[in-house]
Amino acid sequence: MTLVNENFLKLSNNYLFSDIAKKVRQYRESNPEAQVISLGIGDVTQPLCPAAIEAMHKAVDEMASSSTFHGYGPEQGYDFLRKAIIENDFNPRGVSLDLDEVFISDGAKSDCGNIGDILGPQCSIGLTDPVYPVYVDSNVMCGRAGVPTKDGWSNITRIPVSSANNFKPQIPEKRIDIIYLCYPNNPTGTVITRAELSAWVEYALLHGSLILFDAAYEAYIQHDDIPHSIYEIEGAKKVAIEFRSFSKTAGFTGVRCGCTVVPKDLVVKASDGTEVQLNHLWNRRQCTKFNGTSYITQRAAEAIYSPEGKKQVRETINYYMSNAKFMRESLNALGYQTFGGEDAPYIWLKTPDGVSSWEFFDKVLHELSIVTTPGVGFGPSGEGYVRLTAFGNKQQTEEAIHRFQQWKR
Repeated sequence: MTLVNENFLKLSNNYLFSDIAKKVRQYRESNPEAQVISLGIGDVTQPLCPAAIEAMHKAVDEMASSSTFHGYGPEQGYDFLRKAIIENDFNPRGVSLDLDEVFISDGAKSDCGNIGDILGPQCSIGLTDPVYPVYVDSNVMCGRAGVPTKDGWSNITRIPVSSANNFKPQIPEKRIDIIYLCYPNNPTGTVITRAELSAWVEYALLHGSLILFDAAYEAYIQHDDIPHSIYEIEGAKKVAIEFRSFSKTAGFTGVRCGCTVVPKDLVVKASDGTEVQLNHLWNRRQCTKFNGTSYITQRAAEAIYSPEGKKQVRETINYYMSNAKFMRESLNALGYQTFGGEDAPYIWLKTPDGVSSWEFFDKVLHELSIVTTPGVGFGPSGEGYVRLTAFGNKQQTEEAIHRFQQWKR
């Protein structure tokens, strides 16, 4: 008899955003005249920049000729894109990388979930709470999370962040094998300083821990004292893997492209004490399980590093960040308590009067026709908050705030 991987049976029945989509669909069916505005799921709304579109058209034309046709590409990514990433995202920040330390993927979400393939199933996990659900669920799927407990999972240490500690995760007193950090943070939209990130690198160096650093929103950082890469911190190459994404940086949510950096200095141990280079293992994993990101997509990604592409991408990021500023200031003026939204495209809103996350979600949906994301869906510490995204178009964002202003709570 064929048996199922029973770790999957430990997962909650639905992914957070599937639950939201179901509720929104039911509301639309019952209220077909409603003009629903989504401030919930963090998908982008602005089109790809002209430089990327032009590059894609050119790449498509190349595929029409046998002399320029591209079939299977390298699983690690084409050198032209890896070189562009290093020269534009890392070198200006004092970070040097070799080409074979950069792996092109179909997005940060995939690699954040897949990286566990090369890590021991017994490794303990630490993550901030609230947290991006993929970090938890991917470890549940492979059995690394342990067994369910009243507070979460037996092998996962949650590090609560809230307004009480200014959303700064506290360094654990005990040793943890694998630590997930996401900054700028999803879902809270908050950041940590260079000194605060340095403390995590020092912890990892001291304890032999591995940091999985999700930098998907680094392009939205506005302040100079906030690091864009963990490798800006001395010693980080020995303890950290970094995930990056073109989804929110360049609007590639539907195109799919990202990259993962696995330094060759990063060495862990096998059970017999043998030292193992994770760069080699990740390369081996990708060669077996991944056929590479499409040539057309990688040419589009390369184009955002051209002078025109950089300018166009920055204009789009500024567009979204102006939405964030408008939302944050307007909601604060209405008496709401908000966090984030200054160096990230997310605003973390405290629900008023002790209302629960899902209760506030339902009230806003049914009374204002606005979709939010319940904070408790990101973990216990998210209860009493909702996440708002600045990725909407300006007109709908302004209309959503107008509805809040007119709302008789």
